[in-house]
Amino acid sequence: MTRQPREHRVDPVDAIWLGMDRPQNLMVIEALMFLDGPLDRARFDHVVRSRLLDVYPVFSRRPVPGRGRFGARRARWRDVPDLDLDQHVHEVHLDAPGDDAALQAYVSGFLGTPLPRDRPLWDIHLVQGLREGSAVYVRLHHALADGIALTQVLLSLTDETPEADRDGTHAPPQPHHALADVVQAARRVAPEVPKMLRPERVRRGLLEGLRIGISGVAALRKLLLTSNPDTALSGAAGAHKAAVWSEPIELEGVKQIARATGATVNDVLVAALAGALEQYQLDHDGHAVDIPTMIPVNLRPMHLPLPRELGNRFALVLLMLPSGRLDAADRLAETKRRMDVIKRSPEPVITFALIQGIGRLGARLSRALVTFFAGKAGGVTTNVPGPREARYLAGTRIGSLLGWVPGSGEQTVGTCIFTYAGTVRVGFKVDTRVVPDPDRILGAFHAEIEALASV
Repeated sequence: MTRQPREHRVDPVDAIWLGMDRPQNLMVIEALMFLDGPLDRARFDHVVRSRLLDVYPVFSRRPVPGRGRFGARRARWRDVPDLDLDQHVHEVHLDAPGDDAALQAYVSGFLGTPLPRDRPLWDIHLVQGLREGSAVYVRLHHALADGIALTQVLLSLTDETPEADRDGTHAPPQPHHALADVVQAARRVAPEVPKMLRPERVRRGLLEGLRIGISGVAALRKLLLTSNPDTALSGAAGAHKAAVWSEPIELEGVKQIARATGATVNDVLVAALAGALEQYQLDHDGHAVDIPTMIPVNLRPMHLPLPRELGNRFALVLLMLPSGRLDAADRLAETKRRMDVIKRSPEPVITFALIQGIGRLGARLSRALVTFFAGKAGGVTTNVPGPREARYLAGTRIGSLLGWVPGSGEQTVGTCIFTYAGTVRVGFKVDTRVVPDPDRILGAFHAEIEALASV
């Protein structure tokens, strides 16, 4: 008797991203691990099988379209029998000199390449031949899970010690998430039904409801009325993308700036991004305006393990980067002020509800609405606090990490800021039709960090 393949339904929210691939912006999350030495392929394959395939079934399943009239039956994730790991793990050797430029060119060559739909939606490239160590380049479709969850999945492949994958002492890192205070604020303002109808609780509830209602109207108005300005950073996106990134920056220097100014590390790094985009506009347009960017916010309980089916559970906040002709000190103060407003706002709850609702409207309307909201910003910015101590992948020490979530619609600039083991790296993924010179943004980011250090 032939065994029927196992499967599970594609969640309506995951279905949004499954159907949103476009030539100008694919729904693929890209991640990079920079390793201090070569990677043992057999050892790595064992880690992938035991910690990825055996734990999360969706990595062994491919998407199958829904059947029935008008797509009444939802798409499914269906098992791929006898999955061939060699179709998903590719070992490559770069030619000399094997420097950052060579790795950036290699990664950029895949940013416009869709993941095949006839197999599970992920790929891993083991890149050898680098001047310093090796790299692991990972491509994961957004339909599998949101970027925050997939970061946790990738970090679960790593260990505290070089031999932990062999001696049975594996312990995944404690999860950290970007904008923790924003998440907590979102949970505080989430509507809850009072357990008891005491008069004082009713009164407090009404006042809180009124406050949230007013804030909610302001947040919704912001989401609906914000538009991406016409600048050198905006335009009709094309199919070709490029990735560039910095050398590791010492995190302690960023912390010193934060302590001296009463800001957070996140405020400092986002302010530096705003300054970099301001300088790019000045170089190309002769003037600069504020640039809107979207920031993902995790809404999963971080103390609980990820569900085996993974999936997407996140919200977005819209931040106007203060890139309109301020000096470094004023720009940092304004960044902090705007971030503090978001922390007190129900905006994450509103966008989470919107995403949930959009996922139930059908493919055509979902695409239209996602494209509409994507047009509010020039791209997506992630700031991921990774492990504080160094980790090991199949016995090889990880030097640093990066990861980009996809943009949608005509978004042209994706920014990743990733802190790890006392360092921070920033990386940009840009549309080369609109932004042909991303190294200028990168250089301006470094210059802005230096300017902040002298404030």
